[in-house]
Amino acid sequence: MAPDGNHKVGAALVIGGGIAGIQAALDLAESGIKVYLVEKSSAIGGKMAQLDKTFPTNDCAMCIISPKLVELSQHPNIELRTYAEVLSVKGFVGNFEVEILQKARKVNHLTCTGCGTCWQKCPEKNVPSEFDVGMGRRTAIYIPFPQAVPNRPVIDTANCRYVRHLAAKERGEKLMECRVCEKLCPTKSIDWEQKDEIIVDRFGAVIVAAGYDVYDARLSEEFGHGRYPNVITSLQFERVLSASGPSQGHVQRPSDGQEPRRIAFLQCIGSRDQKHDYCSAVCCMYATKEAILAKEHLPGVDCQVYMVDMRAFGKNFDAYFERAKREYGVNYVRCRPSSLKEVPSTRNLLLRYQTEEGELKEEEFDLVVLSVGMEPAQSARELARTLGIELDSNGFCAVSEFTPLQTSVPGIYVCGPFAEPMDIPDSVVQGSGAAANALALLAPARGTLVKPKEYPPEMDVSGQ
Repeated sequence: MAPDGNHKVGAALVIGGGIAGIQAALDLAESGIKVYLVEKSSAIGGKMAQLDKTFPTNDCAMCIISPKLVELSQHPNIELRTYAEVLSVKGFVGNFEVEILQKARKVNHLTCTGCGTCWQKCPEKNVPSEFDVGMGRRTAIYIPFPQAVPNRPVIDTANCRYVRHLAAKERGEKLMECRVCEKLCPTKSIDWEQKDEIIVDRFGAVIVAAGYDVYDARLSEEFGHGRYPNVITSLQFERVLSASGPSQGHVQRPSDGQEPRRIAFLQCIGSRDQKHDYCSAVCCMYATKEAILAKEHLPGVDCQVYMVDMRAFGKNFDAYFERAKREYGVNYVRCRPSSLKEVPSTRNLLLRYQTEEGELKEEEFDLVVLSVGMEPAQSARELARTLGIELDSNGFCAVSEFTPLQTSVPGIYVCGPFAEPMDIPDSVVQGSGAAANALALLAPARGTLVKPKEYPPEMDVSGQ
């Protein structure tokens, strides 16, 4: 297809429902561009929805993002498609033809009211929760978290007893038939016949806000994550701290549920090493935040942060770091952690590290938190191949220093941590920036596909 500068579609596709994608979608919709937001999981919110607090203000993360989730879901010019993926993109700048796979939820969202009966009564209750990073459990039919948008469940067919029953029946085997959710649903919204659907639409611009994955700490075998129950990642500890988390905000060890007396935070796990030569930008600050929150939950706990150096570069970050030391007694040790070993009798951890002077030391802790870095999401790498955009040597989206929101394909923009590791404020700024770029491109088509705002008729109430 040859580019036609005279015809631009007044709609934009935003891929990714984290805070960057949400900000981009809201800005575009408010500016007269029809927006379609595609999110691969069953609810929007991204990693920010999993956080307890945000640094450096210690504001509640859900209190910040929840109003945006509701605003986006109710906006007349935003069509939200969760549990969906982009399959292909054709066309040119101003007029892209996009093929979207809408995966079957097995629940009719038009009739479902989100009452919760199905997931409350589902007998399959021991499925590891992705939202709680394996620290908690969920049912086979579920919503990821209580404030999820859309607040409609999805059936996990890999763990659903009825789906397993059907598979066993085809093999000539017998398994218990469940269908509890179908029997108890007051609106009869369970739809076992629902199939995947392919949707084809046209967009003038595409914004990629595909987010990131946290580093898999099991790959750093010297620290024993996955082998030692009291070695957890920073995102897992975030869920422990959260009042909506698996322990309702009570800080405890996974092995025995006891309150830890000493917690070690090990920095740069999956960052600034031979395989990851970049800094993940947020680890120093979120470790400081988690140490402060641990102190607030357990005033007597001893928090030690083992780091190469402190990178507190943002507004009020250094003051936050100094406050952690001065007011909360968080101790920072400059070193390079070497290894962790478990004490079998107590399940405590022995940390070996080398000091700045080259001296080897060993200390014992009840709980160890690994501050894992950011890395490009595998789904984002696959999406990049689909879109035809270039990646840099680390797998993040390749951009120019002077055009940090423009990908290698004209008309396709990037924002958030898929461009490079960044914190929440920077992600929001980039979301707005990508929206501004798309709006400038689609200015001739502005307002052509949006619904005009409708206001109730005026009434003369002067005599009432």
